[in-house]
Amino acid sequence: MRPMKPKFARVRNPARSSVFPGGSEILRNPQLNKGTAFTDMERDALGIRGLVPPRVHTIEEQCRRSLENFARKPDDLERYIYMTALQDRNETLFYKLVADNLEEMLPIIYTPTVGQACMEYGHILRRSRGLFISARDRGRIAEVLANWPHSNIRIVVVTDGERILGLGDLGANGMGIPVGKASLYTACGGLDPSACLPVTLDVGTENEILLEDELYLGIRRHRVRGDAYLELFEEFVDAIREIFPHAVLQCEDFATENAFGLLERYRDRLCLFNDDIQGTAAVVLAGLYSAVRITGGAFKDQRILFLGAGEAGIGAGELIASALLDEELSEDAARERCWFVDSKGLIVRSRSNLPERKRRFAHDYREISDFPTAVAALKPTAIIGASGQPGMFSQSVLETMAEINARPIIFALSNPTSKSECTAEEAYRHTGGTAVFASGSPFEPVRIGENTYVTGQGNNVYVFPGVGLGAVTASARHITDSMFLAAARAVASQVSDAELETGQIFPSLPRIHEVSLSVAVATAEIAYRDGLTAEERPDDLERQIRESMYRPEYRAYA
Repeated sequence: MRPMKPKFARVRNPARSSVFPGGSEILRNPQLNKGTAFTDMERDALGIRGLVPPRVHTIEEQCRRSLENFARKPDDLERYIYMTALQDRNETLFYKLVADNLEEMLPIIYTPTVGQACMEYGHILRRSRGLFISARDRGRIAEVLANWPHSNIRIVVVTDGERILGLGDLGANGMGIPVGKASLYTACGGLDPSACLPVTLDVGTENEILLEDELYLGIRRHRVRGDAYLELFEEFVDAIREIFPHAVLQCEDFATENAFGLLERYRDRLCLFNDDIQGTAAVVLAGLYSAVRITGGAFKDQRILFLGAGEAGIGAGELIASALLDEELSEDAARERCWFVDSKGLIVRSRSNLPERKRRFAHDYREISDFPTAVAALKPTAIIGASGQPGMFSQSVLETMAEINARPIIFALSNPTSKSECTAEEAYRHTGGTAVFASGSPFEPVRIGENTYVTGQGNNVYVFPGVGLGAVTASARHITDSMFLAAARAVASQVSDAELETGQIFPSLPRIHEVSLSVAVATAEIAYRDGLTAEERPDDLERQIRESMYRPEYRAYA
């Protein structure tokens, strides 16, 4: 009788110098599983011969099979579910498929489809991803963090689910956002997936529909507020510093007051940034730099009118003002280039009870209650939508912008697509094809008559993966606004003349890895220049970062 094989074969991986489980266990581990790509030698060494079909496939062949299955799905939500299942089954294949098909995959694994996925998260859940920390875990958050199976965490993406995209309070269902962002860190920024941790702080929800849904995933209570909320977040920050002391903490989709308050409270205490405030700001600024290359004006001569004075709008205004200081404008003159309309109308000094972040952009001007009147009165060169209010860039607004400017700059940045201030077709049609347009969610190219217009997507994916990679590379103690200013310039520098000729003001997505590399180098350079790290700058910083970037390739086990 032949001796039975042990349940687990001990096989040393030369790439990681660690011991891997064998048998069916390796097939259930998405970080180790290769499916039909295991070689004959590996199948014998791992004790999995017969547990996978006999034909050995390359990862390229597996991608073709996955694309066929992806295409068979009837709608985008089903495609999202399929991609999530693939990530749970074979992580390397998932990232290979995404990296090789970015333009098709990004709208599925992130905006706009992730918005629908979050709304239905409790109904489509197959396998839990990320780490849920609830208000019930107060006093033992460090213990919960220590349950995460990977210890070398360098990026933590956290939300409390209160302002998911333009969809509002989705509570624990907001986990789709940090899960998606963590995936983009790997797919677009080259961070090892095992170094990225998505976290949802479940402090309740005000969404009554979710509270009444028996399949809702979170605790069924109204939100923790005030001191209790701040104390919970304080414990979370302390636990991050204890369990993952080298991690960058990225905040996502917090309500406006918490977003600004937490950023100011913690930005100088650890390596933290808010993507909705600072990442979006860098994308807006990068888009404006590129747009001005098309319009032919000077950046310092732009007059920018924002619709929306929340995280995205005010954050962008602050970074634009910083950029204008480098154009030798005074601080007052720089801020005078940025105007805001919020839910109560134009932000002017005569308005009472303005929070300080808005008052910094309040100008001496008459009160105007509506956006179209503000456009006609102020004659901006650019309008930027960050309101979450669909249709606010109406036909009359767009026509007015075209009357004022030979090439009006129109950014309709609200997400998901259903919340966009206008569509790409509306922007081009109502400006006679003269608009320099960008949106938050993707739109297909627009054909009007004999002309085809290619839209730009102002997606934060151009910025945050590179900023995180650069901060990790330099072991930065803090992430500063100077880093986001450098990131914006790096993104804009990657836009080619050929892309500008088609109307694109952001680099083509297939080049995202080079964009992230450029942003990472710019971010790390700031850390070294400003003394934000104890590390010495390497002689060839770009080469070091490039060689460190994750590539979705199978490792040899035997």
